[in-house]
Amino acid sequence: MPRKCLMLILDGLGDRSCPELGGRTPLQAARTPVLDEIAAKGANGLFHPGSLGRPLPSENAHFTMFGYEQSDFPGRGYLEAQGAGLKAGASDVCILAHLAALIRKGELLYLKEDRPQASSVEADVLIEQFREYQKSGVSVRFHQTKGLFGVLILSGEVLPFITDCNPMVEGRPLSDILPWSKYRDHPDAVKTAAVLKSYLVQAHQHLEDLDLNRERERKGLPRINGLVTQRAGQLRPVLSFREKFGLRGLSIASGTVYHGLCSFLGMDIHKVKDTDQPGLDLAQRLQLAQASLHEYDFVHVHTKAPDEAAHRKDPQAKKRVIEALDAGLGCVMETLVNDPELLLVVTADHSTPSSGVMIHSGESVPLTFYGPGVRLDRVRAFDEVSGATGALSLVRGTELMDLILNGLDRAKLEGIMDTPDDQSFWPGNYRVFSLK
Repeated sequence: MPRKCLMLILDGLGDRSCPELGGRTPLQAARTPVLDEIAAKGANGLFHPGSLGRPLPSENAHFTMFGYEQSDFPGRGYLEAQGAGLKAGASDVCILAHLAALIRKGELLYLKEDRPQASSVEADVLIEQFREYQKSGVSVRFHQTKGLFGVLILSGEVLPFITDCNPMVEGRPLSDILPWSKYRDHPDAVKTAAVLKSYLVQAHQHLEDLDLNRERERKGLPRINGLVTQRAGQLRPVLSFREKFGLRGLSIASGTVYHGLCSFLGMDIHKVKDTDQPGLDLAQRLQLAQASLHEYDFVHVHTKAPDEAAHRKDPQAKKRVIEALDAGLGCVMETLVNDPELLLVVTADHSTPSSGVMIHSGESVPLTFYGPGVRLDRVRAFDEVSGATGALSLVRGTELMDLILNGLDRAKLEGIMDTPDDQSFWPGNYRVFSLK
């Protein structure tokens, strides 16, 4: 039976039926002989990290896929700070923020361009206008992570329970910064919202009058004249991945948020970079994963390529990316399938529609378990519809890690207590009985 698990996440792989593809999804339309072979020789199903119909961002989906409840999620802002190596205190609030092009109409600000282009020199000049701010005992500092993007760290008596201001759709007005309804009377949440709004107002005022923006306007470029924020977060204590599941974990991924999430969970990180050859990137990551299995029990391999293609709202581009990833997987498939100690899990974190206005959508995604002992079903294609008839059925949320423990012969029989804490794996990290 398998002793190790390799979890391959094809980010944003799921999609909707596309007229451009004859009513098929990009995955259904793509030529994927390797993924189809895995499905034909494995146990299949569908997966949703939360509730059907409810879209989740990648970080929330991964948190659940790794076996943790959403109530313990620390927030994207905190994970981004963690992944970028920023020093955020236990009580600090971390918020995603980036520069944008805004239009003022009366007292309202509208999102003109969410991700305007700017040189590194321009970015430095712009960021200097709002790098630090203090008010009401709260300090705000902008930490640049890449280009016009960064993380705000708020220190003082602050809470993360505040609304976003980024509408994420160009042409819409920015939303106000307010405490969540549950915290509307909490003084720290009220203060956090007020200080952040004051900071954003001042940042807009300084940027609007900047010579650099006047020069951009003369060149026909949009003024980059404001910050938009979202997904505030704060540290929350959780059991490490190894304490919770008894597995030594490694993540091989390119995104800062995955570095932050896996570091937060106590997994080791191997940072990789994306190129314009997603298939080659994936092959190299899988080769690295195979070489690491002697040291780790659980290896997470991630590619963002399908998600990024879908965000361009181009179904054909997403189809081509999927085919490239299938070819990359084929480069290492023979050694993967011939490892008698390996459980290969292939799935996605969410669906990303390559048409329409939604960022992510709430449909389930395909899931395949491949390895010794898995139940073989009659599914012959790896896609969002074929998996519905598979042996795994519909898997939700933290059930995925339960199934992985079960597939590794590590699932604990209900009622067994070999440790004082009710660990989910067996045998637990128990204290050895002594005659003394």
